[in-house]
Amino acid sequence: MDEDTFINSSDIVDFGSYLKTIDWYDPWLILLLISHVVIISITAMTRKHSLFQMIIFFVMLLAVFMSEKINEAAKHSRLFSRQQIDNDGLFISTVFSMPILLNCMLMIVSWLYTATDVMSTMRTAQLKAKNNRNSINNNNKIDHKKQQ
Repeated sequence: MDEDTFINSSDIVDFGSYLKTIDWYDPWLILLLISHVVIISITAMTRKHSLFQMIIFFVMLLAVFMSEKINEAAKHSRLFSRQQIDNDGLFISTVFSMPILLNCMLMIVSWLYTATDVMSTMRTAQLKAKNNRNSINNNNKIDHKKQQ
């Protein structure tokens, strides 16, 4: 991207037009997008390992929390394209924080689904145990009546 194509965040009309201004072929940006895909894949593969997912979850939220400091560091680094790093943090929020937060939301949905599944399994087991107790009690009453 040339300096002419720099877009000020106050000039943005809609999010789609902003996305069109991003140079998606920057090598570090491609690496960042690949890392998001890898993290989402790890999240999907480890959905049955809750402790590991909790660690990933809190590390990702810490990264989002630190995104303002990452943005400040990126403004002073030669590694990043100057046109993409803005003072308001829109770029870092778009390509860094938003995918991480979406991944965190997917983790929460997965945890809620698992919790619902466990609760329904427990409730089914409780009802079966209650039915077994009732049938045993009924059988004992019938046997007791036969003996009399």
